[in-house]
Amino acid sequence: MSIGYPPDAIRLPTHLDLPHTDDKPAENVYQPEQSAMLTAALMPHLDRLHPDDNYFIGQDCGIYWENTKLPLDGCKCPDWYYVPNVPRMLDGTWRRSYVMWNEIATPLLLAEWVSGNGDEERDITEKTGKFWVYERGIRSVYYLIYDPYREHLEVFELIRGRYQSMLPNAEGRIRIPAMELEFGIWRGLYHGLYAPWIRAWDDNGVLIPTAEETRTRAETALQQAVKERIRAEAALQAVEECSRAARMAARLRELGIDPDAV
Repeated sequence: MSIGYPPDAIRLPTHLDLPHTDDKPAENVYQPEQSAMLTAALMPHLDRLHPDDNYFIGQDCGIYWENTKLPLDGCKCPDWYYVPNVPRMLDGTWRRSYVMWNEIATPLLLAEWVSGNGDEERDITEKTGKFWVYERGIRSVYYLIYDPYREHLEVFELIRGRYQSMLPNAEGRIRIPAMELEFGIWRGLYHGLYAPWIRAWDDNGVLIPTAEETRTRAETALQQAVKERIRAEAALQAVEECSRAARMAARLRELGIDPDAV
């Protein structure tokens, strides 16, 4: 979905012109890890979904949705978002932000990790509230809100210009058809932190592994293969020794010697 801003005689700012940091520290340790986990796990899946490599993932990266006098007044910074069918780089450099009046597509999915009581993520204040901006300004097709403290996940879908809450399936996960994924809560260890994390499952209900999990599985498979090879070699050696002993016993009998008496 394109924004369709009218042509302007004055050149509108690009991602190279606009601020790309608000100089605020991260709110907690959990949020960057959650975003990093999701990105690392989903990139191989999205690479297959986009063989032309045209998609963008933003992590705490600003979205300029309105050209305002004070640039940051027209900017929101979701914790995580995904935009399909756009190049990852612009002007020969990494994107510093996502500037919607210079783009051809809106984000498909925006995600927020709740750090307070959730009011900020559900704020419908016109022009400033996150919910209002995501729904009516940016108009992302899906908006995911995850509260790790209460282990509560909610996903909204834009229907006729308004967000409608989506129902989870029997497994408690919510499917995003365009991504061929389901999002749900997974409890486990990541980078030394045991917590409830937002993870993704494919259409077959298989958990999309992180890079660490993929590496661990490969190492486990290799170790198992080595053990199987050692067992097979030991079994073969035992068979060869039995065969050798049988041949020796037969030779002794030919010589008139009882092999059991030797």
